[in-house]
Amino acid sequence: MIHLGLGNFFRAHQAWYTARASDAAEWRIAAFAGRGSDLATRLDAQGGLYTLITRGSTDEFEIVSAISRAHRATDHAAWQSYLAKPTVGVVSLTVTEAGYTRNADGGLDHSDPAVRADLATLRTEVNAPGATAVARLVAGLAARAAAAAGPIAVVPCDNLPGNGAALKRIVLEFAEYVTPDLATWIESNVSFVTSVVDRITPAGGGEESLLAESVTGYHDSAPVVTEPYHEWVLCGEFPAGRPRWETAGAVFTRDIAAYEQRKLWMLNGAHSLLAYTAPLRGHRTVAAAVADPVCRAWVDQWWSEVTPHIDLPAGEVHRYRTELIGRFANHRIQHHLSQIAVDGAQKLPVRILPVLRRERAAGRLPAGAVRALAGWACDVGARGAGLSDIRAPGRPEVRSALLRLDPALGVDSELMAAVVREAERLCGRV
Repeated sequence: MIHLGLGNFFRAHQAWYTARASDAAEWRIAAFAGRGSDLATRLDAQGGLYTLITRGSTDEFEIVSAISRAHRATDHAAWQSYLAKPTVGVVSLTVTEAGYTRNADGGLDHSDPAVRADLATLRTEVNAPGATAVARLVAGLAARAAAAAGPIAVVPCDNLPGNGAALKRIVLEFAEYVTPDLATWIESNVSFVTSVVDRITPAGGGEESLLAESVTGYHDSAPVVTEPYHEWVLCGEFPAGRPRWETAGAVFTRDIAAYEQRKLWMLNGAHSLLAYTAPLRGHRTVAAAVADPVCRAWVDQWWSEVTPHIDLPAGEVHRYRTELIGRFANHRIQHHLSQIAVDGAQKLPVRILPVLRRERAAGRLPAGAVRALAGWACDVGARGAGLSDIRAPGRPEVRSALLRLDPALGVDSELMAAVVREAERLCGRV
C-alpha cells in the first residue's frame, strides 16, 4: 500500500486496521507526508514504528508496525517508483476536505493558483512533481500506466460524501487536461473506493512521548493518542487485492450513503456546531463543551433535526447518538475546538447544509443549523479573512459570509434573517 497524508488520524485508523488485519504480514504501507517533512523524518528514523495510545477509562499502549517507510512530501521519485510496481495494489489518502481542491460544484478548482500551476507543469511533463494532492496522484498513475503495472484501487479517507466518486471526478478532469490517453487508462484501470472513517484523534503534545516510553520502554518521538471507538465502512472494488480489514472490524457494503450521512451529520456536524459556538462560552475542548448544559442542549437540538433524514433504523441511529455523547464527554481526549474549526467553509457544506436544505424544503427553520451557521459567521469575522478558512469572505459580515458559503442561501430571506439574529445574539456582530 501507499498512503498520502501521513498524520495522526491515518496512523490511528488506516495503519492500525492494516496492522490488525489477519494477513497483516503480507501488507506494508509506504506513507508520504502531504506537506512538510518533520514527522516523516522522525518516523523513518524509527523504522516506521510508533506507539498508539488508546485513551478510554485507562490508557492502552500498542506499538504499530504497519508502516514500512515514511517519506517526505518532496520525495517524488519514491512516489513514482512505488506506483510503477505491480505489487502495489492500494493507494489511500487523508488530505482533509480542503486538500481535494474542488470548486463549489465538485469539479477541479481552476481558480486555485496551485491547481493552475500543477496543470501547466504536468501538461509539459506528466511525471513532474506537483504541489496538490490531485497532481501527485495523477503523476503517480501516469508512472503506473507507463510501466504497465496493472490496475489499482484508490481509497480516499476524508469527510466528503461519495468521496470515491468525488476524487475520481477531479482526477479524470485533471488527467484529461494533461493528456486524454491517461484519462482513458485511469477510467479502465483505477477503482475509486468510497469510504467512511471514524475515530476521534486529536493533535498530540510532547508529554505523550515520555508517557509511552515509561510504559513500553520504547523511545517514540511520534506517538498518537486516540479514542477506543473506531469505524471504517468501504464500498468499491479492489482489483489488485487488499488487506483483510474486515478481520479488524471494517465493514464492506454496496450501499454506503446512510453511513456517510450518520457520520458526517451527527458526529462532524455536532463537532462543527461546537467548534464555532462553544468557544463563545469559554470552552476549548469538545469534552468541556458537552459538559456545559447549554452546549449539550444545542447538540441535542441539532441531532433532533438530523435524525429524521438518516435512512437507518431508528434504534441504530439512537444507539449511535448515545455512543457519541460518551465519546464527546471523554475528558481524557483533549480534542481542541480550534482544530475542528479550521477550513469551515469546506466542512459546513457537507456537515450542515444538506440537513438545512431538507428542513427548509419541509417548511421548517431548524434552530440547530441556524446556530451552526451563525457561529461560523462570527468565527470568520473574529479571525479575519484567510487566517483559517480558505474560502472565508473578505469582510467580517454575516450576510457576506453566508453568500460565500452558498449563494442559494441569499435567496432565503427568512433563513438569512434568522442567522443574522442568532449571530447578533451569539457574538454581537452582523
